[in-house]
Amino acid sequence: MGTETAAATTTYREAMREALREALGSDDRVFLMGEDVGRYGGCFGVSLGLLEEFGPERVRDTPLSESAFVGAGIGAALAGMRPIVEIMTVNFSLLALDQILNNAATLLHMSGGQLAVPLVIRMTTGAGRQLAAQHSHSLEGWYAHIPGIRVLAPATLEDARHLLAPALADPDPVLIFEHGSLYNVSGELPTSAGPVDLDHAAIRRPGTDISLITYGGSLSKALAAADELAAEGISAEVIDLRTLRPLDVAAVTASVARTHRAVAVDEAWRTGSLAAEVSARIAEDVFYELDAPVERVCSAEVPMPYARQLEEAALPQTADIVAAAHRAVD
Repeated sequence: MGTETAAATTTYREAMREALREALGSDDRVFLMGEDVGRYGGCFGVSLGLLEEFGPERVRDTPLSESAFVGAGIGAALAGMRPIVEIMTVNFSLLALDQILNNAATLLHMSGGQLAVPLVIRMTTGAGRQLAAQHSHSLEGWYAHIPGIRVLAPATLEDARHLLAPALADPDPVLIFEHGSLYNVSGELPTSAGPVDLDHAAIRRPGTDISLITYGGSLSKALAAADELAAEGISAEVIDLRTLRPLDVAAVTASVARTHRAVAVDEAWRTGSLAAEVSARIAEDVFYELDAPVERVCSAEVPMPYARQLEEAALPQTADIVAAAHRAVD
């Protein structure tokens, strides 16, 4: 088998680990820091073995203070380093919101272009794992609201493996949201895959009848919905936003111009969501291409329940996406 088609079986977790290993091995300025990233191997096992390989100077366990170690990461970036800061889950990032919003996102602007902050912050997001109301948030839409940062949501093995390198090369702060349900997902990773284009969304499945627009942990549900719709004779195009800020509006509107119908799928709450932003951009830019109102499939506006059946009922599911598509097409 030629190298252009060769593939290796891996998991999302292992792909992220290999991306970290490559970053640490290729640039002495890169280091990883966060709670339990070293001896424990990371809360979700992503950094397992990296402490033994690179040592405590490059893989640093931090105190339980998100504000302190995110601030330390900002300082290191200002000093010329390329820090990767891991925050266990997105809800803990709220403890460092002052550092992210008022320092990382603003210093380049407030210094007149003199102080870049080339910082990468990784965190786990999303629900579906019975972690209840405090550890099941999808707050990436909140961060996508902030000018001065880039917000990424890798949904595939290829993105998990090859998104980190261009994120580290970005002169602005980059936040990477890894959906917790994806870590154990396994599949074939082409050896020919390369750096991810951070400026553009990806068409994960072409279609002609309706656009399903989503990102992160909801991508697999949208693809499953597209399979079900195809069995009914409805051709659904699936758009993976991938970069949530800056949003690739051109890719979204081009897809809707082809299909004339759209469903925005977002695991966050409906009010003020990325799905709302996508819907607004479609209405502003390609309103006259629409043959039906834009549908939105989002989580119920409640704190996430712990009970499995209630959690599943609160989250967007494949059946909900299929039903929304039918409302637009029928």
